[in-house]
Amino acid sequence: MDNKNTKGWLYLLPAFLFLGAFLIYPLIDVFVYSFEEGYNSASQTFSGTGLYNYSYVLHDPYFLRAVQNTLILVVITVPLSTGLALLISVALSSVKPLRDLFQTIYFLPYVTNTLAVGLVFMILFKKTAYSDGLVNLLIQGFGGNSVDFIGGPYWAKMFVLCFYTVWVVMPFKILILTSALASVNPIYYNAARVDGTPKWRIFTKITLPMISPMIFYLVITGFIGAFKAYSDAVALFGTDLNAAEMNTIVGYVYDMLYGNSGGYPSYASAAAIILFSIVLTITCINLLVSRKHVHY
Repeated sequence: MDNKNTKGWLYLLPAFLFLGAFLIYPLIDVFVYSFEEGYNSASQTFSGTGLYNYSYVLHDPYFLRAVQNTLILVVITVPLSTGLALLISVALSSVKPLRDLFQTIYFLPYVTNTLAVGLVFMILFKKTAYSDGLVNLLIQGFGGNSVDFIGGPYWAKMFVLCFYTVWVVMPFKILILTSALASVNPIYYNAARVDGTPKWRIFTKITLPMISPMIFYLVITGFIGAFKAYSDAVALFGTDLNAAEMNTIVGYVYDMLYGNSGGYPSYASAAAIILFSIVLTITCINLLVSRKHVHY
């Protein structure tokens, strides 16, 4: 028995070494950097330790704007994309002859390059010297005024970013939920139909509880993914996100390391730890909520 346990640990050793080298050690390193004040990456020296880096980041208007953008993105896109994916998945499950074809069509945006999708959205929404964009042409066709969605008002840019994010993440959720719906035992549906149960009650009392683990998984990963958003904003508004007022927390961390305001790893580390704390808190809250509403 001991020999088998030793072999098992040896098999797991490469994974432990990999996680330790590329996950645990960097996390500890970032945590240490976040307390080192005035850190100089060239000389590997710092002037002292304390909470100044956190104070600076929390009072930086660029960081506060990034937090605001990220929270808006999370609050809007995660429930909206999950709800739409659920509705589409239910619709696909009821159209069995063409289900595989529609699944493929809906999944195409997920395998398409993010920047390529961003360029398509720029063509749809961006005003140029030659055209106001396809979306503005539609707005004008209904008698409205054109809007500069890429370089115009804040709400217009946030609308495009949320729309783009939902478009990109929804195909994966549709695939997961469609598979979850297909795995529900039809015996439950047959029994409910024999009893004359209405369709809405079958959906709320049978379908939703049976696929609740998958919904919970998508909500958790959706929150984490939305908090890590950065490439979406870059694809739409370019690399100078602070000037566009569309930066995210991850974008702020990147700017502090390599961007126009780069060269401040201590500030970047403090912002990264704050992001980690926010994501960890929301994940723990979701885990507590799932105990009552998720049925395994």
